[in-house]
Amino acid sequence: MPTTPATATHSSSNGTAEAIMLELVDESGTTIGTAEKLAAHQAPGQLHRAFSVFLFDEQGRLLLQRRALGKYHSPGVWSNTCCGHPYPGEAPFAAAARRTYEELGASPSLLAAAGTVRYNHPDPASGLVEQEFNHLFVGMVQERVRPDAEEVGETAFVTAAELAERHAAAPFSAWFMTVLDAARPAIRELTGPAAGW
Repeated sequence: MPTTPATATHSSSNGTAEAIMLELVDESGTTIGTAEKLAAHQAPGQLHRAFSVFLFDEQGRLLLQRRALGKYHSPGVWSNTCCGHPYPGEAPFAAAARRTYEELGASPSLLAAAGTVRYNHPDPASGLVEQEFNHLFVGMVQERVRPDAEEVGETAFVTAAELAERHAAAPFSAWFMTVLDAARPAIRELTGPAAGW
């Protein structure tokens, strides 16, 4: 498996390698422990905290990203604006804002909580499992995105109709429709009825 930012270890201040840790949670979202990131995604998967962000422009178009080909999980597929995992003890809102900037080089001009969704999505290609308690966020982006090529292969702003066409023609992440459907009430509130979400 190639080393990517997602699977690489981080160096601590004393020079030793430090694994990326995730928060394990129970079915109500209460923290019950931690696990190393890759271990948490190995079958059957351990339920852990995650987040998904949906950002829109002023025309009500959704910003999609195609995950970089070097990513260890779901490489090269389209997905929502940004998704990831808070560090243990990090607030999901703070993690969502942090990772949006790290991946896309732009900060949301508005970001609001949009509920949670719990799911279990195996990825047949990698054998990994997304067993997640996912915090949803919707918002707006008004600055130009400058994606990190190690994280993001491509971006696109799409209308609801364009998303339907793209979803029928191109591969998307296993979790995309689950998180989109769960976030739709907040998306409609943000974009208004004319946007068609």
